[in-house]
Amino acid sequence: MQTNQQVRAVLALFAAAALLGAGYVAGTHREAMSGASAVAATPSSDKIDPKTGRKVLYWHDPMVPNQHFDKPGKSPFMNMQLEPVYADEGGSSGIRIDAGLQQNLGIRYATVRRQETTEGFDAVGTTQFDESMADVVQSRVTGYIDHLYASAPMQRVAKGAPIASLFVPDWLAPQEEYLALKRGGMDDSMLAASRARMRAMSIPEGVIASLDRTGKAQTHVTLSAPETGVLTELNVRDGAMVSPGQTLAKVSGLSRLWLIVEVPEALALQVRPGMTVDAVFAGDPTQHFTGHIREILPGISTSSRTLQARLEIDNAGLKLTPGMLMRARVGAAKPVSRLLVPSEAVITTGKRSVVIARNSDGRLQPVAVTIGNDAGDSTEVTGGLTEGQQVVASGQFLIDSEASLKSVLPKLEGAAAAGAGASATSAALPASGAAATAPQTYETTGKVEKVTPGDITFSHQPVPALGWGAMTMTFGKPSPTAFPDVKAGETVHFVFRQSDDGYTLTKVEAAGGVK
Repeated sequence: MQTNQQVRAVLALFAAAALLGAGYVAGTHREAMSGASAVAATPSSDKIDPKTGRKVLYWHDPMVPNQHFDKPGKSPFMNMQLEPVYADEGGSSGIRIDAGLQQNLGIRYATVRRQETTEGFDAVGTTQFDESMADVVQSRVTGYIDHLYASAPMQRVAKGAPIASLFVPDWLAPQEEYLALKRGGMDDSMLAASRARMRAMSIPEGVIASLDRTGKAQTHVTLSAPETGVLTELNVRDGAMVSPGQTLAKVSGLSRLWLIVEVPEALALQVRPGMTVDAVFAGDPTQHFTGHIREILPGISTSSRTLQARLEIDNAGLKLTPGMLMRARVGAAKPVSRLLVPSEAVITTGKRSVVIARNSDGRLQPVAVTIGNDAGDSTEVTGGLTEGQQVVASGQFLIDSEASLKSVLPKLEGAAAAGAGASATSAALPASGAAATAPQTYETTGKVEKVTPGDITFSHQPVPALGWGAMTMTFGKPSPTAFPDVKAGETVHFVFRQSDDGYTLTKVEAAGGVK
């Protein structure tokens, strides 16, 4: 009976830590408190546990350890009996878990540390054409497209490359008039007035100079690309009529691009102009493109709930093209000192963040913390912890939802029960110093698959006490000469217990008797 009580105590204590860490108690505590009529405890030095003979400070529900009661009974929060807290335990907060059980569950600790890190965050960005570098090719006169050199939008063009040849019939009359005045020997003032008229009609200086040199009128002009880039717009076709001010094409440069960084709405207040950005293209992580945020675009996207920050990045090598998705690290210029814990140590429930802290006496206690930004694999803690504290870095997620609770608890129950007799803490034993009880044993039926001097392998049936299903497993023999009559292929009933080396057989029986 005493052993079962100890087993239940260990199970209750471990379940308390896990459920508190996962935020399970948050809703339950509020509901239960509204209907609870129990009286808050006051420390009583004359309370004696009749089962152990030890002084009891108070009773509590391990699922709600902060609520104390002055007498035993059924918990108003959960369908379980209240557990005593003894005076010789010092009434310290938190729970104590056996070291062997911690090792079996893979519980690992980490130290809260302070580190100089660059304040910032990770985001994604998209490259775009730098609209400040875009140039347009326009017609200043009425004319016709005589020949179109560019074939389609998004075509790459070099600086000075021809885009279209334009026929301008209105240029013929003023040029012929100028030639007639020149042949008639008119004075310079008349010739200057004629040249001014041709300039007013948007006749290029090159055409006027050629007119003086060759004496032949020109009615065609070739429009060329002002910069090297891409034809992002091409609005005409061969033979089309154009009018003054009409945009024939738009050329966008590639030597410099815009990077539009999508900043999550939750971080919108942290981003500001001047912050550094280190961007990496997924196709080649070795290539880094850096810059500083030039401006924050107004407005939050209703679809992605992000704020857009814009910066210029150098693309002189033309390695990037618009539309590329890039990973961006946005950071401040100066590093700041921050308190960090491993990100896996933080349990976020949606309403609060919790870590399982290890007290100086080895007890585990859930602590509500205020978290800041992530820094790689670590998370900033702005409140709730101090430098040098230890927190549980792995193992706290064994019970992280109602579904996993139902599937994991039977295994934890078996593991705790197996180690309760051998490794229970001294606090669970009577004050009179009674001897430790024998370890709990388990039994099942299976087929012998293999026999060696050190162990026997069985294909056995389920073991409900441990939450095991049917499986093939190897069990250790107490000695090389134990169970000499057991042969492969036999179906036997066997008993085993948990030891420091795993699971050890204590009895193997066939239908005819003990083996």
